[in-house]
Amino acid sequence: MDFFERQGKARRDTKLLVFYFALAVALIVLAIYFVVDLALFGGSLKHHHYGYDAAPVLSLWNPQLFLWVALGTLAVVGVGSISKMSELSQGGGAVATMLGGQPVNPNTTDPDERKLLNVVEEMAIASGTPVPQVYLLPDESINAFAAGHTTSDAVIGVTRGCMKLLTRDELQGVIGHEFSHILNGDMRLNIRLIGFIFGIMGLAIVGRILLQMRGRGSRDRNPLPLLGLALLLIGWIGVFFGHLIQSAVSRQREFLADASSVQFTRNPEGLAGALKKIGGLSYGSRLESPHADVASHMFFANGMAESLFNLMATHPPLEDRIRAIDPNWDGKFAEAMSAEIRLPGKYAPRVEQQRRPPIFVGVPMPQPVAAGFAPPVIRPETILPGLGSPVTAHLRYAADWRASLPASVEAAAREPLGASALVYAMLLSADDAVRKSQLEKLSNGVSPGVCEETRRLLPAVTTVAARAKLPLADLALPGLRNLSPRQFTQFTEAIKVLIEADNEIDLFEYVLQKIVVRHLEPRFTGARKPVIQYYSAKPLLLDCAVLLSAVAQVGQQEARQVAAAFHLGWQQLRMPTAEPQVLPPAECGLEKVDAALGRLGQAVPQIKKNVLGACASAVAADGVIKEAEAELLRAIADTLDCPIPPFVEGV
Repeated sequence: MDFFERQGKARRDTKLLVFYFALAVALIVLAIYFVVDLALFGGSLKHHHYGYDAAPVLSLWNPQLFLWVALGTLAVVGVGSISKMSELSQGGGAVATMLGGQPVNPNTTDPDERKLLNVVEEMAIASGTPVPQVYLLPDESINAFAAGHTTSDAVIGVTRGCMKLLTRDELQGVIGHEFSHILNGDMRLNIRLIGFIFGIMGLAIVGRILLQMRGRGSRDRNPLPLLGLALLLIGWIGVFFGHLIQSAVSRQREFLADASSVQFTRNPEGLAGALKKIGGLSYGSRLESPHADVASHMFFANGMAESLFNLMATHPPLEDRIRAIDPNWDGKFAEAMSAEIRLPGKYAPRVEQQRRPPIFVGVPMPQPVAAGFAPPVIRPETILPGLGSPVTAHLRYAADWRASLPASVEAAAREPLGASALVYAMLLSADDAVRKSQLEKLSNGVSPGVCEETRRLLPAVTTVAARAKLPLADLALPGLRNLSPRQFTQFTEAIKVLIEADNEIDLFEYVLQKIVVRHLEPRFTGARKPVIQYYSAKPLLLDCAVLLSAVAQVGQQEARQVAAAFHLGWQQLRMPTAEPQVLPPAECGLEKVDAALGRLGQAVPQIKKNVLGACASAVAADGVIKEAEAELLRAIADTLDCPIPPFVEGV
């Protein structure tokens, strides 16, 4: 199953979830109606008219009462669901905060936190996704989760026990599992599950309120407490079935995430070791948060107490997960003592080792190392299969690339203003005159300190960006998320000034600007992923022509070569209509490309797949995909929410 099939399956599961939720609410409406009818009206007693002394007959249908009950129930469930989804609309950070998590400082010096952040950064770079913000939960158990609507607002949360008790390999296996949920489109489904479950719980809350109401006198027959008891019972029955839906959706996805993590790390012992330690730890994977029940389907392992017959378990049994990874397991759990957390002096954490070869600013790296970062030839047929499916070679690339960073670049990426200066330096021109003009305009919009930091970072950033610009931009995102709203506005305006300084914007500069700002907007403006509006490619023909024309003109020089590249790309779109002509540069400028990418981003996964395949074919029309062209493809894919791992040799 490729990336696009997994995304399509996530959409189908969402529709199935909505159907189950609607069915559960309909059954709850019927149950409440019968209870109210019996409690308030005695079943709507009616008399036969066949005789003067005819006995009353019980009637179970009262249309007016049913209407009011349905409206009231839908109002309670709807308001509860919508309010919870609105609360979580800010993305994964809202979920992490709800569970008691605190963000980890990107510039932390704590060795355990540094180890955790390094693992997350490597996983993100290897998978081609923005580096997510990391949250630490205070629990001593071993657990983790990924939450968010898109890769832009995704977060990784881990418990203190997970960070402290697991080795680096085990932690890498757990984080790889969570990145699988990010890449497979599980996060959005999980947040909707939280909203639906909370909405049904609203009935139980109303029932508890009514149960506490009493009449004024002892003879006052107040039916509200009885109605409250019924609502409380029905509400919790609804929650029970909601959790059954929750567990049914979650279980199979956990096996898939385990398999993806093993494929990613090629280290089954790491993931299996983490699961074995959960089984051997007294705290296991349980979380103390009062909200753990509504979010239990999001965790790496079961965050709740064991349920009766595991009917409501959101995760497969530990034994089944371990044996799926390690068939030769002897059935014994590895003992993990919680004292390792309480007594850090006795159990000193291993300091994260930095594999950093000596690098001197301005001196190019040795060719054998650089070759791993910039492969000379990329096969276009490997691009789409690699979407959302990173492998061990990508993880090695990410670890080596991060370890080779100059200390000045790595430190700057973790600070808000330093990360801003890093992005500014990436956009400075190689032409001395243009660069001088850019720096002058930059000094008018940012503080002198940031401008000076940009000058200081330029030599090192130029060396790093020449190998890979997108990983460097992704690495800066956690620091940039800590900008203030005013600083973010200043940052976006400064980027625009730098790009437009030479009155000529190349396509990669535009796309780099777009992906950086797009990934930050959910944090500062609350921007959400656009809903799918295009299920057919027909309304997007002009947008495809604009994007393909722009891509063909980036990689080719002569008009004949541009036309040939456009033709190859258009064939990959599999359009039923006649092939249009290549658009002239004036008709496929950056404003047109921006609008085209915006609409293509609202298409179903299959259309995105065809568009990316078309772009790859157009770029490879001359038989070679150069480094700049490869980065351009990755940037376009990123704007379409289709992360492509780095291009490395042998993959």
